[in-house]
Amino acid sequence: MSFKIIGTGSAHPVCSKTNDDLAKIMDTSDEWIYSRTGIKSRYVCTDETITDVAVEAAQSALKNAGIEPSELDGIICTTIRGDYFTPSLSCCVQERIGASCPAFDMNAACSGFLYALDTADGFFARKRVKKMLIVSCENMSKLLDWHDRTTCCVFGDGAGAAVLAEGDNLLSIRVAAHGNSKIMFIPNVSGNSPFNRAPCPPSVLTWNGHGVYRFAVEEMTKQLKAAIADAGLEQQDITWVLPHQANQKIINAVRKRLDIPEDHYCCNIKQYANISSASIPILMDEMNRKNTFKAGDLLAMVAFGGGLTSGACVIRWG
Repeated sequence: MSFKIIGTGSAHPVCSKTNDDLAKIMDTSDEWIYSRTGIKSRYVCTDETITDVAVEAAQSALKNAGIEPSELDGIICTTIRGDYFTPSLSCCVQERIGASCPAFDMNAACSGFLYALDTADGFFARKRVKKMLIVSCENMSKLLDWHDRTTCCVFGDGAGAAVLAEGDNLLSIRVAAHGNSKIMFIPNVSGNSPFNRAPCPPSVLTWNGHGVYRFAVEEMTKQLKAAIADAGLEQQDITWVLPHQANQKIINAVRKRLDIPEDHYCCNIKQYANISSASIPILMDEMNRKNTFKAGDLLAMVAFGGGLTSGACVIRWG
């Protein structure tokens, strides 16, 4: 016994900033950003907290699933940072929606949603739960150097959520890590200990763009091929691919290495940018609400992220 997805939800801040908006505050342009990333705009938190956005996505998913918070047996939130070190974002969500189940956070960067699905699978396999909520929520705008156009133009804020119930629709799932703290990292906050002598770099994203690109293309291709094979399927059997929305060039490069038709790839990076672990569930909710998915469709999800982490899965819809 594993799970099936019975509801999806998503939310984003009110404020959207276009590439032209960013060009007013830094040395960049719409052409420079779009040609390199495929991004035209992104949502950024202004008055909202990350908890506000996560709660909205959670409530949307619960409504879509037709269940009450009291029916949940567990909540997993994936995020690079919540509003607090403690309590966890998942506990803040639990409090706000009125649930009473165990709740905890996971951080696998952009691969977080897949890591959460894999973890949830274990709870269902042990028959510890009947319904679980996963919320992936990221506030990347607070983790960027807004003087660095190579990073701050790429990311956005938002949340995606999924409600899982008992079923057998998870056909395969793989997660992996290749420990590397040099290609992509965000230092923690330094605090004010009078005894600290270690360097305290700014708590903003730093990366090696070429290194990230190479890892992303190679690992997403490998993991997607393996997950499809694990499910006993051929690539041509996949109805829809939901890739992590990191960069349109990465998605295109992965697509060219596979035998899945181009029109089977779902993308919304143009208006959302990269929302780390929230990218895939936001994309899934958007496609679900457009009635793109039909019962029996085979969805392949694949991601990579800081860590360096990666993962892929195949899920039957409906």
